Amino acid sequence: MDRERLRQLLLERSVQRGNFTLASGRKSSYYIDCRRATMSAAGMVLIGRMGLSAIREAGWNPVAVGGLTMGADPVAYAIAAASHGSGAEIDAFSVRKEVKAHGGRRAIEGNFTPGDRVVVVEDVITTGDSARRAAAAVEEAGGSVLGILAVVDREEGGKAGLETEGRTVIALMTAGTLGLTP
Repeated sequence: MDRERLRQLLLERSVQRGNFTLASGRKSSYYIDCRRATMSAAGMVLIGRMGLSAIREAGWNPVAVGGLTMGADPVAYAIAAASHGSGAEIDAFSVRKEVKAHGGRRAIEGNFTPGDRVVVVEDVITTGDSARRAAAAVEEAGGSVLGILAVVDREEGGKAGLETEGRTVIALMTAGTLGLTP
């Protein structure tokens, strides 16, 4: 039921058709602006519940979830909120795209300390570069990445590339389940 509700929400709010250039530079006949779903009240509840369930089913026991700001932020916050009161709460963090030259000068903001076991989250995986950058930042800061969780896998090689590098990747939805073809 949640899966179908999330699918409908993504189709209604996030999928746009036309001619697009993706962040990877690739051309596409559709764009998935996942933030339109992940930042909605219904999306937060669904993604939180489904993301937490996927993490538990994978056997991951992270201290925190997070990824490259801004696409990963609402996904991480939703999962953290869903874990509240579960007995095994999961906090959230954000990985900056660029380290600020002032303040704490951290690459990772929020609830992260060296040694933490985390799950990197992502809204949409195309090439896997955002998840790859977030995982590298976590590992460089002394954390360990248990796996990567995406809301949508565009099925354009990103998931497979990350898995070839030894990462475990779970996607709540795929382009195929949304009826999209490249």
